[in-house]
Amino acid sequence: MVIGIDREIWINTTRTKTGTLSRIPLLPQALEIVEHYRDDPRAVNAGTVFPLITNQKVNAYLKEIADCLGIQKELTFHCARHTFATTVTLTNGVPIETVSKMLGHRSLRTTQIYAKVLDKKVSDDMAVLKKKYSNG
Repeated sequence: MVIGIDREIWINTTRTKTGTLSRIPLLPQALEIVEHYRDDPRAVNAGTVFPLITNQKVNAYLKEIADCLGIQKELTFHCARHTFATTVTLTNGVPIETVSKMLGHRSLRTTQIYAKVLDKKVSDDMAVLKKKYSNG
């Protein structure tokens, strides 16, 4: 964690898949989670913010959480990244260039795939609304 240009706490990470540096300002909810693990010996010994676990283990934890909450959708780390990109950032007005940078994408075209999902959702939602007005 570092202090960013805005004097807020940011997390810097290098994306394993692309080797691209990502800098992400932390929202208060994320900072709470970081604080929870601050003194975890596994993270302290590794010099990381969180204890290092495999993608497979993260996905197993997410499956367990989904089961506890009765969520039918298969939750994965990739799904979490996608949700952050779409639901947390893009739908709340964060510019696609900013989202691309935070995700560590080398090309804006990679991030535009997420925006297409939003367009599909907008289209579907408007179709429902159109149907309501047509039957109305």
